[in-house]
Amino acid sequence: MSDTTILGCPACGGQLEATRLSCTSCDIVIEGHFSASPFARLSAEQQGFVKTFLAARGNIKLVERRLGISYPTVRNRLDVIRRALGLPDLAAGEGEVRGVSEVLDRLEAGELSVDDAIDSLE
Repeated sequence: MSDTTILGCPACGGQLEATRLSCTSCDIVIEGHFSASPFARLSAEQQGFVKTFLAARGNIKLVERRLGISYPTVRNRLDVIRRALGLPDLAAGEGEVRGVSEVLDRLEAGELSVDDAIDSLE
């Protein structure tokens, strides 16, 4: 099995949707509409960077040495990937919860777990 991810339609560049899955062991086939992981939106290079970052357990110095890039480059790549995944910049205060009603709204929408909601309210 290839590690290659197709990011868009090769004909028009539109978004692709998985509609068929098959088991490599028993050949069963499941058809439907399946959502892809947000990580599937990342390029192969970005996915490789995330793998290196996780293997280094988030240690930016190790990532610098492993990839031969500078600290600002590591931070820049992390920011690009964070934005591609649609994640807020918590270090800049983005995505902070501002009040009980917002916590409850985010809890109801499934954006927060019950434990995270309780932590936000404390």
